[in-house]
Amino acid sequence: MLSQIFAITGVNLKSIPERWGPSLVIIIGLAGVVAVFTALLAMSEGFSATLAATGSKDNALVMRGGSATELNSGLGREETNLIKLGPGIRKGADGKPLASAEMIVIAELFKIGETVNGSNLTVRGVEPAAFALRPTLKIVEGRQFKPGLRELVVGRSVSKQYDDAQVGKTLRMRGSDWTVVGVFESGDAHESELWTDVEVAQSSFGRNGYSSVLAGMESEQSLKGLGAALKADPRLNLDVISQQEYFSAQTQQFRQTIGILAVIVTSIMALGAIFAALNSMFAAVATRAKEIATLRAIGFGGFPVLVSVMIEALFLALVGGLIGALIAYLLFNNMTVSTIGANFTQVAFAFKVTPVLVGIGLLISVAVGFIGGLIPAWMAARQSVTTALRSA
Repeated sequence: MLSQIFAITGVNLKSIPERWGPSLVIIIGLAGVVAVFTALLAMSEGFSATLAATGSKDNALVMRGGSATELNSGLGREETNLIKLGPGIRKGADGKPLASAEMIVIAELFKIGETVNGSNLTVRGVEPAAFALRPTLKIVEGRQFKPGLRELVVGRSVSKQYDDAQVGKTLRMRGSDWTVVGVFESGDAHESELWTDVEVAQSSFGRNGYSSVLAGMESEQSLKGLGAALKADPRLNLDVISQQEYFSAQTQQFRQTIGILAVIVTSIMALGAIFAALNSMFAAVATRAKEIATLRAIGFGGFPVLVSVMIEALFLALVGGLIGALIAYLLFNNMTVSTIGANFTQVAFAFKVTPVLVGIGLLISVAVGFIGGLIPAWMAARQSVTTALRSA
């Protein structure tokens, strides 16, 4: 039986160049299915990876109770001072609690070459401890801002995409001028932000309080202790979570939306690919009806015929899947785009075409090929030898 399967399969595969038209229908259809599926989930994967990489499990993010995002949170000076005195916060090089009271505001900037429909970006006012709490953040061009001056350091993504966001230039935000003195890289969501001294930000934007406090903890376990201590203080109404948990939670809705979209689009395209495969494999079987009947007449069984037709369909499907995966990788992997984040501001991220996504795409292509080839293969194996010879 194996020798019969190998013999018929070899003949089928060698004859594919003679049937390029029907074969290309299957290959191109499945290449499109896999490319679209992989690209959509690569976008979700890239966005999630960018936010998940932001922050540390050892850093506690403290916000007003019930606040889902920093933008919706508000803390007074007395509250921030009490937070910094909480248990489990490690000391900085100066012997003080390693904590940064921070303020979030939204600014509108125009992308390079655009003069209408500006984009919202996060301006983050920080205290000096903010840099020690984010060791991956490095100034790669220019210098750090000086406290007390209207100076900004901007993320690499902001510097690349927006007008006047380069070192030495002046940005106008909400009626005041700011000098860009540095560019930083962090490999996470902070690269879509502009940073300045928190006291300057408060006076410039007419704010008195803060959005959150980021505190470096002695350990992951001490974070729970800090949360319990702050909850027990009747003067405070605060939520305490890890910095990494906060940013990871922001991806949930985006991933769900993209996941649903990927399923819907892929299902519609896959359905079309199945019909294309059915049509192509029926045509392939019809053109070889006499050949299959002759093989059956000289002793070849129906099962080897069925298996050989299925192998051909799966082979074409796999080729289409590989082409689609290659297209997705070449066109989309590491492509940088922006989307709206949790604070309704732009977050820049790169598509990530991972081996897992490629593997899932190939499984989809093989499944479509299997379904599309099953009925033609079954009919080829069951067709009457005499009828096939007379009709051929």
